Amino acid sequence: MSTITILIHCKDQQGIIAAITNFIHQNHGNIVYIDQYVDQTHDAFFMRLESVFEKTSFSLDSFNTDFNNTLGMQFNMSVQLYPTDIKPKIAVFVSKYDHCLYDLLGRYQSGELFVEIPFIISNHKDLAPIAAKFDIPFFHIPVTKETKAHAEKEQLKLLQKHEIDFIVLARYMQIVSPLLIKEYTHKIINIHHSFLPAFPGAKPYHSAYERGVKIIGATSHYVTEELDAGPIIEQDIARVSHTHRIDDLILKGRDLEKIVFSRAVKLHTERKVMVYNNKTIIFS
Repeated sequence: MSTITILIHCKDQQGIIAAITNFIHQNHGNIVYIDQYVDQTHDAFFMRLESVFEKTSFSLDSFNTDFNNTLGMQFNMSVQLYPTDIKPKIAVFVSKYDHCLYDLLGRYQSGELFVEIPFIISNHKDLAPIAAKFDIPFFHIPVTKETKAHAEKEQLKLLQKHEIDFIVLARYMQIVSPLLIKEYTHKIINIHHSFLPAFPGAKPYHSAYERGVKIIGATSHYVTEELDAGPIIEQDIARVSHTHRIDDLILKGRDLEKIVFSRAVKLHTERKVMVYNNKTIIFS
């Protein structure tokens, strides 16, 4: 059997769901998951399906061509097809913080994340032992103001050589350039605390503590050229009180970052995210 995930986006019109399900039936497919959403404000239709086909008679390329030449043209659809048995390849970018990296690699090693990790890239050498512990190649590419352009070209070479599908920034403390963003649009996932823009700077937890915040949070989003303003994939919060010290806030914040980051990566890996107008549609 061959299972594929289908993501569809077009203008909302009558008969779309019937046409799609009939087309899959005519191609001897069995729909095992279906969900759809209509943005009535923008008159936009979104759908996610998982369908099973007989592997011996099914050709993904032929199905894709037939789908686009018929329903794609009829409804002016944007269609993405993903075989569910192929692991996407991800590149992990890190700096010095290790909590998100450890969590990500633990979930990867346990099989919770259905991905391949060909390598880890860092602008520092600090986390190389972690990569070695998980038997993953580690590339140290220093980044300074003077070497940033060269470093990004080296990063891009590695990404292209290993045919990377998307990038995760596991607390990579560098601004990603338009070069990488253009190459991997809506395929670079970042994680950070949710104090922005109220508490910017190097010590946001200290600033938040001084203001007596009652909640802390974490946000994972796609990277865009506007810093920390890309489409949000996942968020979560934890309540705090006057009894919590700064160290408590930092610890809770890091726990949230790990959880939110892994959720976002899993959602993207399972093709459950669609981006539209700098927002995301997240399917269950």
